Amino acid sequence: MRVEELTAKALEVAKIDRYVLAIAVSKRADELLNGSPSKLNIDPKSIKASDLALMEIAEGLVVIKGFDKK
Repeated sequence: MRVEELTAKALEVAKIDRYVLAIAVSKRADELLNGSPSKLNIDPKSIKASDLALMEIAEGLVVIKGFDKK
């Protein structure tokens, strides 16, 4: 799936705006780079951390707390 499609899906699933999504992807990517295991069956070393984080959010595997939903 292309990044644009993943972004649209993540925005729909998480019901947040794109700025909050950018923060969430950044934080999750940092977690992945610091050794957190992937919630998908994908080797974190085979894909960029930001792409993996976006995929996890788009699949609804990462909960974004602290923000009001749309």
